[in-house]
Amino acid sequence: MAKARRDVPVDAAMHIMCRGNNKLAVLSSDEDKVNCYFLLGKFKIENNIDILHYCIMNNHLHIIVWLNSQSNVSRFMKQFSLAYFQCYRRRYGYYGHLWQGRFKSVIIEEDTHALQCGKYIELNPVKAGIVKTPEQYRFSSYGYYSKSSPDQLITANPAYEGLSNSPKERQLYYINFVKEGSLENE
Repeated sequence: MAKARRDVPVDAAMHIMCRGNNKLAVLSSDEDKVNCYFLLGKFKIENNIDILHYCIMNNHLHIIVWLNSQSNVSRFMKQFSLAYFQCYRRRYGYYGHLWQGRFKSVIIEEDTHALQCGKYIELNPVKAGIVKTPEQYRFSSYGYYSKSSPDQLITANPAYEGLSNSPKERQLYYINFVKEGSLENE
């Protein structure tokens, strides 16, 4: 049976998730996560994809991408998945399916929803008990938004840019939003 065609928006965001087969920890070491980061960066350029938020967990990956008329999200994920599988297979001698089926995706229709999804994925390591606060987790976009840490993978979320004209105020609004659930700077 043929796979159902995926709805792909233009000039909109999409939340993408992929998980290790049978919840296998396919991204468990720092080296695995760095490799994943590098491959995402390589293939985003080739496929005209902007990455707004990401979090690389031990057994799954979340990314929020911005797509335009030149973007090819299916090819991006296929290239990433196959390249990461080849690296993983060489390193661990693994055979079989690495990923649990096709990647999952949800179209993000509103800017505020893109920020909400970004918050959700950047809090993943906290909810999983890996760290106590999102700034302690190195493999997510939180540092980019909360501390202006350089991150070659990220294109700033337009909703984040709209929080304030002042970079410092934007950071404070975002930190409060992630920690307290509000965009008010109190």
